[in-house]
Order: sequence, then structure tokens, then C-alpha cells
Amino acid sequence: MPILALLTLTVMVIALIDAITRRDDQVKHMPKFVWVFFIVLLPLIGSILWFTLGREYEQRSTPMTFGDPRRWQKTPDPSPAPHPHDARSTEQQIADLEREMHLADLEEQVRRRRADGGAAG
Repeated sequence: MPILALLTLTVMVIALIDAITRRDDQVKHMPKFVWVFFIVLLPLIGSILWFTLGREYEQRSTPMTFGDPRRWQKTPDPSPAPHPHDARSTEQQIADLEREMHLADLEEQVRRRRADGGAAG
């Protein structure tokens, strides 16, 4: 018998936390305070009815947050934006890369000469 009482208490506490933390637009059929009163008055039946009839289930990618209502706002999709298609051919891309490598080599030579000239002068 104590196991049934502990189970009922656990289900009631979970139902109360869920009912209290739900936004008003996620509660169906009755106001939130009526559901809370019903869960406290009839713990097992009220909790079962809350989970079956009283709350609105929605598909969420993130778990529900507690506390600060600003956390309830939907966050932008973290998936990266598609990259634009490069219309250049492979040969053109290779030629551009070779030019960039050549320019990087030239810039490195200029830096070395400036460093050598500054140290010698």
C-alpha cells in the first residue's frame, strides 16, 4: 500500500509542476488554476486527466524551460544557410588558388625583406 501512495504522490507532484509551468495557451478545456486545484483535490484522477486532457502536446526540439519567460521564445534555426553554388569550373578554381598562393608568397617575401632591412638599418 505505501508503494501506491508514493506513486500517487510522485505523479501528483509531476502533474503540478507541469501544470504550473505551462503557458496559458498550452492549457486546454479549463483555466490553469482550476487544473491545479483539481490535481490537488483528486491527486491520481486529476493527474491522469491533466496528462490526457488538460495539456497541449507540441513537437519541440528543445525541452521546456523553467523560470524566465524569455527562454520560452523560439530560437532561430541553428542550421547553416546554404552556400551559393560556385559557377566556376574546376580549372578556374585551381588557377585562382594558384594566384592566391603566389600572392601570399610575394607578400611573405616583402615582409621578410622589410624585416631584414629594418634589422640591418
